[in-house]
Amino acid sequence: MPGPDITPLQARCGFAVGWRKDEFWGREALLAEREAGPRRRSWGLRATGRGVPRGHMGVRRGDDVVGETTSGTFSPTLKTGIALALLGTAAGVDEGDVLAVDVRGRSLECEVVTPPFVASKVR
Repeated sequence: MPGPDITPLQARCGFAVGWRKDEFWGREALLAEREAGPRRRSWGLRATGRGVPRGHMGVRRGDDVVGETTSGTFSPTLKTGIALALLGTAAGVDEGDVLAVDVRGRSLECEVVTPPFVASKVR
């Protein structure tokens, strides 16, 4: 999920960064972000009603826009819509909160979850 405008810390992939390396592209910026904390963070959203969130849809808490979905689809395993979203850390979003996604002019309630959406069965 990290890309040109999404850092590994925002995408919860900070474990994959070689923090002990003396030099790499963007090291200073990532160290500054790690110290200050990311301004937004990746979360999972699981629809509680009928509807399928897609990418680039606004996410609201009440009247305040707190983020945007980066991707979304229907989960045949969960039999509901799911999405990944970048949510502002200033909004104080936490797992279990209920937010609304704007799906084609309609508000779709979604529960905030920490991915993965389905637990793996490791034997």
